Amino acid sequence: MTLTTPPGPGTTTTPAGPRLVEGRGALSDAVVRALRSGAAPVYAPGAVLKADPWGEDLQLALYLMYEPHYRGFEGVDDAREWDPDLLRLRQALEARFLHALRTELPDAPRTVEDAFAPLLVEPVDLSGSLSHHLETEGELWQLREYAALRSLYHLKEADPHVWVIPRLTGRAKAAMAAIEYDEFGAGHADRIHARLFADLMSDLDLDPAYGRYVEQAPAPLLATVNLMSLFGLHRALRGALVGHFACVEVTSSPGSRRLANAMRRCAAGPAAVHFYAEHVEADAVHEQVVRHEVVGGLLADEPALEEDIAFGCAATGFLEDRLETHIRTAWQHGRSALRNPLPESAATPAAGGSAP
Repeated sequence: MTLTTPPGPGTTTTPAGPRLVEGRGALSDAVVRALRSGAAPVYAPGAVLKADPWGEDLQLALYLMYEPHYRGFEGVDDAREWDPDLLRLRQALEARFLHALRTELPDAPRTVEDAFAPLLVEPVDLSGSLSHHLETEGELWQLREYAALRSLYHLKEADPHVWVIPRLTGRAKAAMAAIEYDEFGAGHADRIHARLFADLMSDLDLDPAYGRYVEQAPAPLLATVNLMSLFGLHRALRGALVGHFACVEVTSSPGSRRLANAMRRCAAGPAAVHFYAEHVEADAVHEQVVRHEVVGGLLADEPALEEDIAFGCAATGFLEDRLETHIRTAWQHGRSALRNPLPESAATPAAGGSAP
């Protein structure tokens, strides 16, 4: 049975939410039609098993089914968040996604020490680093593309990680709540990190509206956002979510420093510089807290989760590497890394190059 209305006198929708985008294949088409109509998703038997786990269709379908847990979609009944037919399809796609990740990472570290040790040392050769490329030779159009892509994460920054707090105890819970408090502006709405990123987007002449660039986002980007939603929505994956969060915090500060320099060099604007400059200092502190208190506290309470924490870290690094490869390959061939190039910026041309 499909639930189409929540308890109460009527249907509730999210008028200010992002608009649904068009599907990119049979599965995402089915999800879009189901969300719009209130009916169950209709798709061919065997479609899930035949779907490419890294492809546009599966990754967009997952993204669309996760979004009702965040801000929903314009005109879509809020009760679809817990629609059993959509959840049944989502579960099947999640299993396909997780299986693909574990298949790609057969030799993933099994201990926290092995997982995080390589992340704690700055590589001597940064030639393959996307943030290094942007710092040293990136153009304004590339910074705009990078921001548009990252907006799918940064405009919901820290949101999926909140889901782990009720699943933690003691040191881990207290430390995680402290970090999240900082991510959400320490009580000041204008300092919420998602708000700071929206200001960055305005400086780059991008639309800061939540979900605005889903249509332009390719599968490698969608996968990075889907990973944290997957980990966050399942208590059984709480260790993996902590591993994901720790990986992000440990690697953020050096990359943010390079991106702040890139924004300065391209004269992207004060808000664009401020977002990354803020993360250089904040995430350097967060790194210590998350490693010693969140991860350390969780291991003290639930030592059996160590392998899950290590897997969450490895999966995060794997998907980030895939995304960076996608972006660098596109740019090296003179193409946009987005599915559709951005319109040219109204920013001063002297600040950087123009879009391809």
